[in-house]
Amino acid sequence: MSAAVSASSHRFSEARLAEIAELVKRYPGVQSALMPVLYMAQEDFGYLSMDVQQHVADVLGLRLMQVREVVTFYTMFREKPCGTFLLEVCTNAGCMLNGANELVAHMCQSLGIKVGQTTPDGMFTVTEVECAGACGGAPVVQVNNVYHEKVTPESMDALITHMRASGGAK
Repeated sequence: MSAAVSASSHRFSEARLAEIAELVKRYPGVQSALMPVLYMAQEDFGYLSMDVQQHVADVLGLRLMQVREVVTFYTMFREKPCGTFLLEVCTNAGCMLNGANELVAHMCQSLGIKVGQTTPDGMFTVTEVECAGACGGAPVVQVNNVYHEKVTPESMDALITHMRASGGAK
């Protein structure tokens, strides 16, 4: 294990390590468990820093580059911290045709940030994602993995107001 990981607080709990061990048994090879383990790491640590990626590699007995290839390819994995509320707007064809681009512009203007940025208070991060798989409800916004369909600028403003009022409680 690298010195950076050893000195880091980014370590799986014993319970999580047991869960990973059981998960790995379900796959023909350990690399097949990489994506679910990365989801676990992101859930546990908030994002996949280089220390976390090295820890995942060490736990699975993989090279760091094998982990990086997956983390940097898929947009659902984050390498930097995000806000308390991650606002992921689908901007694929169906959502785009139903106003997603205008919705993103409105959200960014309202929050005073650009796509990929986090508000100064740390509450909101706005990102664009590829197909959310809910074209019938376009445009779709995921807020911390909860889908909101047929979102309008007005309904997004109301949702943001509600989230702010919650004081950051998810």
